[in-house]
Amino acid sequence: MSDNQAQQQGFWSRVFHLYYDGFRNMTVGKTLWLIIAIKVFVFFVIIKLLFFPDFLNTKCDTEQEKSEYVRQQLVDR
Repeated sequence: MSDNQAQQQGFWSRVFHLYYDGFRNMTVGKTLWLIIAIKVFVFFVIIKLLFFPDFLNTKCDTEQEKSEYVRQQLVDR
């Protein structure tokens, strides 16, 4: 291994341990990260289910019908 590769590996190792030790020693931060994770779950899962239903499955049954419906909608606009 060349000297540059050893320095690069040492750099990434130090970066990893910096974050690993920082997250491990958190007290208030763990609670904040839990709140952030819950918010992300709500935004991307719950909101998607409520506001973005699977529209094509309600209009069409087969893949051929879906593709024809999408093509027709694009042509009409």
